[in-house]
Amino acid sequence: MVTVRRSIWHEPRPAGAPPVGRFDWLLVGVFAAAAVVEGIARPGVAWRPLVTVLALALIPALLWRRSRPLIAALVGWGVAGLLSVVQLTAPAGDLDLYSMMAVLTLLYSLVRWGSGPEIVWGTAFVTVVVALGMYVSSAGWADVFGGSVLLLLFVALAAAFRYRADLWRRQQREIRNQERMELARELHDTVAHHVSAISVQAQAGRVVAGTEPDKAAEILAAIESEASRTLAEMRSMVRVLRDEEGAAFAPQPGVADLQALARAGATPTVEVSLDGSLSRLGRPVDAALYRLAQESLTNAVRHARSVTRVGIDVRREGDAVRLRVSDDGRTEPGPAPAPGFGLLGMAERAQLLGGSLSAGPGPEGGWVVEAVLPVEAPA
Repeated sequence: MVTVRRSIWHEPRPAGAPPVGRFDWLLVGVFAAAAVVEGIARPGVAWRPLVTVLALALIPALLWRRSRPLIAALVGWGVAGLLSVVQLTAPAGDLDLYSMMAVLTLLYSLVRWGSGPEIVWGTAFVTVVVALGMYVSSAGWADVFGGSVLLLLFVALAAAFRYRADLWRRQQREIRNQERMELARELHDTVAHHVSAISVQAQAGRVVAGTEPDKAAEILAAIESEASRTLAEMRSMVRVLRDEEGAAFAPQPGVADLQALARAGATPTVEVSLDGSLSRLGRPVDAALYRLAQESLTNAVRHARSVTRVGIDVRREGDAVRLRVSDDGRTEPGPAPAPGFGLLGMAERAQLLGGSLSAGPGPEGGWVVEAVLPVEAPA
């Protein structure tokens, strides 16, 4: 109970309260018209001018019920309490108008839109006013029970809608976080691959610039091509993010596009081997295999020492497909380095599809990355 009270007390106001709109003005107009008509035409109402004016005085508080829920509740229920005090000090018959039921809306809004302290103080004030009203009207146990159930029903509805909206906002935040992580992986995998290729080509260009001008020109052309591809992919991502009505999505690269990563005349040499039935892979698995191979190749080019060859091997094994990327670089002795964003993103890709990923020094030297994914991604 102590924990519950503390959690309620520290509860902030819900975000996203809508501003005053047409419906709010319509609600105020309906209650005001009902109070005037009832004050004029309803028989048996004592002190008609006073009761009608007080009813009209509380109705504008409906406009504050979301922006200032505590003040609105204090005004509305304060008018109701004032009528009870008047009836207690100068018994004059019935002082209630049915249009005063607007205070139930204020109670609902207090629990729905108020902060923890506002809810505590506001409901305490409402409880005192209700108890006073029941005492003045000499209500029987049946009336007390029925009135209490009605008030608790409004409180329960407000709490239910409040926490349902809070759950929805949490789900939206979780979805946005997942999209951000996916975007981060895509940016890392695509841009880092091309930038690494540009860096390697630039280093080679510096070596041959003075002795082999023709070779240097070829390297510069390759750098230009890689830079253009990087810029095109970046523009495509930005276009998707900025276009509110959707963009034309290019098909994701897959296993069939791995051959484009093969390089025979450059250093390191990249060899691609595909084995088994790889044409009917699930789309998420197909795209993940390409991204995992691309990132593994990028890591080998950027981080492996004295690497001359990188092998990319993909083979079907029953209901699973295995990707193996290995290089012949020199492995430094000592503990393995801490995984960076690339390896973390690769592991997340594999886990999201129900697979696994391992990376570490190979038995014959170099570095080996192995991923095993199901042929069909889990639903």
